[in-house]
This record gives sequence, C-alpha cells and structure tokens, in this order.
Amino acid sequence: MKKFSIVVPVYNVEAYLDDCLRSLQGQTYGDYEVVCVNDGSTDGSRALLGQWAARYPQMRIVDRENGGLSAARNSGTEVAEGEYIVYVDSDDWVSPDMLEKLAAAADGADMVCYACQRTDNEQKDTLAAETSTGWDYYRRHALEARVVPFVCVWQRAYRREFLNANRLRFREGILHEDNQFTPRACLRAARVRVIPDTLYYYRVREGSIMTTRGLRSKESFVLIGNELSDLFAQEESIDKTTVYQALTHIYQMAFADNTREEDRHLLHLLDWRAYRRASRTKARHRRNYLAMRLSPALYRFINKH
Repeated sequence: MKKFSIVVPVYNVEAYLDDCLRSLQGQTYGDYEVVCVNDGSTDGSRALLGQWAARYPQMRIVDRENGGLSAARNSGTEVAEGEYIVYVDSDDWVSPDMLEKLAAAADGADMVCYACQRTDNEQKDTLAAETSTGWDYYRRHALEARVVPFVCVWQRAYRREFLNANRLRFREGILHEDNQFTPRACLRAARVRVIPDTLYYYRVREGSIMTTRGLRSKESFVLIGNELSDLFAQEESIDKTTVYQALTHIYQMAFADNTREEDRHLLHLLDWRAYRRASRTKARHRRNYLAMRLSPALYRFINKH
C-alpha cells in the first residue's frame, strides 16, 4: 500500500492544470499516487491529463460524467489506495516537500493539518505545532480569522481508513461542501497533528466555487446549516458552542445580500428549529434569529448597523 493518494478533481482548468501537476510530479517523497478525476471537462483538460499520464507513472485518470466537485472527490476517494488521502484542487499547487513533511508527522494520526498561502497577496496562515483530538482542534481554531477558511479540506491529510470507518464523504449536489465535511471529520477524529509548515498554495480566481455567491450558493448554505444543526443536536458528550456559532455564520452568509425573491425562496428551505438551536449560544445570535423571524430585511439592517 502506498503512503499517500493525492486526489485531484479536474473540470475545465486547462489554463492552470500544468502548474498543479508539475508540483505533484516534483515531490521529494516517492511513495504516492496521483488520482486525477476528470469530471466531464469540455475544454482541453482531458487531453492534458492524457499527456501527463503517458510520462508520469504515478498518475492515473478516472473519467466520469460531470457531477460537481463533491462527486469527483468521492470518486477519487473510492479508488484511492494510499494510507493517507490529500485533496488538491486542480488550479492550486503544493510545496515540493509536502509529502515528505506529512510522512514525517503523520504517526498514525487521523488527520495531519498544515498551513496554506494565498497566491494573490502572499498572505499565509501561521500555525503552531500541536497534537489533540479532532474536536479540541475544531473548538480552538474553527472561528479563527485565517487567510483561507478553516473548513477548506485541502489544509489536511486524512487517514483513509478513518474516512471509510466513519463514512466520511462529500455531500453531493451542493456548493461549499467543505463547510459540511470538515466539522463532521473533526468530530470523529481521535487524533490530529498540526504542523507549522506552509505546504499548500491557494490560487484565488474569479468564478471559482469559493468566490461564488449566487442563489445556488445561498441554498447550499441553508441546507448545510440545517443538516449540521440536526447532526450535532444528537451529540450529547461534546461542547457544541463553537460549531453552533459557526452555523449562525453559515446562515448569515445565505441571507447577507438578497433580493426579495431570493429571501422568499430561502425561507422555504430554512429549518427554523435548526436555526434557533444554533442561535442559542450568544445574545447577538438570538437577536438575529428573532429579527429573521420578522424579516430578512430587518436582519440585514441590524447586522449592518
């Protein structure tokens, strides 16, 4: 069994794909595979993958009909053979010693976490080395101001058996799936290692999922808030303050800047019991909940003043 599987979802990224694959080919650690999932690309991405696979023996291609980022990641996870899985978006790149650093730090941990850098302004997160449970790690860091959001899954390597044993996969059919995946992974992780090294380089570009704020994006935020509130309501043995506060932020992103038509549509999706549950931890969040019950416009007015 190989030590690492790098899962790379690929969809219409012809302009960026060479940079990503070049960084993977140049790893200083050799015991790994690269699983590129072509998610029904309609540009030249599939042809580029074929060229790379012909000269890069550690790479293999999985072709599938377009199903979105979650479906592509899940397809790659299903066929991955490594002890650890690393998710890399195909418009980003990684440090040449990424896998070497992860191999030295892993020591059987369910997750190994590392720092990232934005490529538009060269800002990067500063992390301190630590070892903890997944939930302690989540409670300490989930609400921190970061260069890249805490939830982004490409900030961590995941032990494959940990993912499989806990049935951890990405929710298909939504955007911002990392918001739904990461709290669940942290909840189940018995041991997490954090290393201070900057190993991942995130390319900020217009039109990427992380910069999308259309109606489908807002729908996804509401559905994620509903699902996670219901999930964590069943967990009796943990402190849920941090995750509930994070969920109020998710609901807020859904209603931050809407038309009346969008408000009406989203209110039909909103589970009021789930939102009320998440709003209990702070007076400000309880106030926001009451404002939302009266009017999303009032909710926005209060949060802007």
